[in-house]
Amino acid sequence: QVQLVESGGGLVQPGGSLRLSCAASGTIFGIDAMAWYRQAPGKQRELVAGITSGSSTNHADFVKGRFTISRDNAKNTVYLQMNSLKPEDTAVYYCTMKIRTGWRPLFPDYWGQGTQVTVSP
Repeated sequence: QVQLVESGGGLVQPGGSLRLSCAASGTIFGIDAMAWYRQAPGKQRELVAGITSGSSTNHADFVKGRFTISRDNAKNTVYLQMNSLKPEDTAVYYCTMKIRTGWRPLFPDYWGQGTQVTVSP
C-alpha cells in the first residue's frame, strides 16, 4: 500500500510564495518520474511541472520562471516552489509519482489527495 501526502497549500496574496511538498510512504521499491498537476474550478486538470528519476525537469509555459519542481529521493518527496503567484494560479494541486512496489519492473501512477492553493488579495 502506497500513500502520497501533500502539504503546503493555503491562501496567499498575489506576488507571494508557497512551497508544496508531497511525500510517498508504504512499500516502495523505487520511484521513477514525479509531477505536479493542478485543476481549477470548471477546468481540466493540467500538468504544471515534471521531474525524471535523473532530475531532469520540465515546466509548463504558464509557470516558467516562477515555479520550480525538485525532488529528494532519500525522502521519497517532490516539491513545488511557487513564487510570484497570480490569482489565475488558484487551483487544487495534485502530485503524482510512478512507483514500483514489488519485484516486477512496473511503475504504476499514484496520486495525492490534492491541496488547495488560493491566490487572492
